[in-house]
Amino acid sequence: MIATNPELAAALKSILPEEQVSFNQTILEQHSRDESYHDCSLPEAVVFPATTEEVVKIMKAANQYNVPVVPFGRGTSLEGHVIPYDRGITIDFSLMDKILEVREEDFLVKVQPGVTRMQLNNALKKHGLFFPVDPGADATLGGMAATNASGTTSVKYGVMRDQVRDIEVVLADGTVMNTGSLAAKSSSGFHLNGLFVGSEGTLGCFTELTLKVYGIPEFILAARASFPTVDDAVGAVVSILQAGIPIARCELVDEQSMKQLNVHSETAYREQATLFLEFHGNEAGLNQDVKFMEDIVADYRCEQIEFETDNAGRNKLWEARHNLAYAYVHGHPGKKLMVTDVCVPISELAGAILYAREELDALGLPGGIVGHVGDGNFHALLMIDTNNPTEVQKASEFNERIVLYALERGGTCTGEHGVGVGKQKYQEREHGNAYLVMKQIKQALDPKNLMNPNKIFSVKKEA
Repeated sequence: MIATNPELAAALKSILPEEQVSFNQTILEQHSRDESYHDCSLPEAVVFPATTEEVVKIMKAANQYNVPVVPFGRGTSLEGHVIPYDRGITIDFSLMDKILEVREEDFLVKVQPGVTRMQLNNALKKHGLFFPVDPGADATLGGMAATNASGTTSVKYGVMRDQVRDIEVVLADGTVMNTGSLAAKSSSGFHLNGLFVGSEGTLGCFTELTLKVYGIPEFILAARASFPTVDDAVGAVVSILQAGIPIARCELVDEQSMKQLNVHSETAYREQATLFLEFHGNEAGLNQDVKFMEDIVADYRCEQIEFETDNAGRNKLWEARHNLAYAYVHGHPGKKLMVTDVCVPISELAGAILYAREELDALGLPGGIVGHVGDGNFHALLMIDTNNPTEVQKASEFNERIVLYALERGGTCTGEHGVGVGKQKYQEREHGNAYLVMKQIKQALDPKNLMNPNKIFSVKKEA
C-alpha cells in the first residue's frame, strides 16, 4: 500500500532502515485494531524503532509533516487505545525489547517498552525477584504503563502506577525527558510519573521504564472458595481485608462464569459464586492467617474451600481464572467479546455486582461477571454479534448503566482498562473541572494534537 503522504514516506525511509518501515497491507491491518469490539482503522505506515534516538527522529518527522502518531505494544488493550482513527504513523515497539539493567539491591529494573511481563519475570527468576502486576495478557510493560494496568495482584502490590520509579519519554516535538529518578521517594517538583502513567500515549512515547520488583515469597498458597451468593462472597472478602490477612490475589467469578469455565476447561468446579485466593508470606505465619481466613469464610456460608500449595496446582487454578474470557469466546462462536470495567468503593461492591447481574439478565445478553474484588474492580464479560444493531445497542446500554451506577457511588468508569475511545464520553462527568485541567496539560505538551489524538478526550488541532 502506498502511503497517503509521499513526503512522509520518503522521510521515514531516510531516518530508519528499510526493514523498519512498512506500508504492507497485512502489517497495516495488524495495527488497525486491538482486542476490543471497537471498529478498525488502518494507519498510513507502521515503523519499528530499535532505539530512543530513532523514536526522536520519527517524532520530529511527524511534527514536521503534522502527522498523528500512535504508540503500539502488543495490541492487547480493550478500549480502542491503539486504533489509529486519524491514520498517521503507528510506532510498534516490538524491537525495543531489552532488559537494560537489574539492580538487585535496589529492587529495581530498567527495561525498554517492548519487554513483556512474562519475559521480565523469566529473567528475574535467577535473581530471586519478580514483577507483580498481572493483567492476564502477556502485555508489554510500556503498554501496561500507558494504561495504568493492574490485575489479580493489585490488592497486595498495587497497580502499575505504584511500580514506576522513572520513565524516559519522547515528547511530541522530539524532546527527551525523564519523569522521576532511582530514589524511593522525592518531594522535588510535580509528580510526573503519576501524570504519564495512564496517559495512553497522548502525551509522549515511553522509551525506557524503571520499575520496582519484589523478592519471590518464601511460601505461596492458593485457594478456591465457593459461596451460595455473590453477596456472601463479597462480604467474606471485606472481612478478610479488615482482619489484615496478607492476601495477594482475590478474584470473584460468578455462577454463570463458573458454568462456562467448566464447559471450556472440562473441570467439575462447583457452579456457585467463587473466590480465587492467593496468599504470600512465610509458611508459619501464613498457616495462622489461613486458619483465621477459614473461620471468616465459614461465617459467610462458604460451602467448600480447596487449597493448592504446589506450583502446578496453583498454576492450574489461576490458568482457569485467566482463561475465562477465552472460555466465553469459544463458547459463543460468531460473537465478539465485550469486557466492561468499573471500580467502586469496597462497601458498594456487592450492590454493584448484583445490579450488573440483574441488568444483564433483563437485557437478555449472554455473559458473566468477574472481578478483582479485593480492590472493588469488576468486569462483565459479554458476547455480542457486532453485526446485530440490537445486540450492540443493548450492550452499550448495559455498559452505560453500570458506569453511571459506579459514578453515582464515588467510583470510576474504568478501574484498569483505561479510557481510549470507549470511556471518553464519561470523562467530564467523572472529573469535573479536573477534566479541563487534563485538556490543558495535553494542549501544553502536544499543541498540534499529534500524540494518539482523540483518545481520552477530543482536542482540536492548532490552525
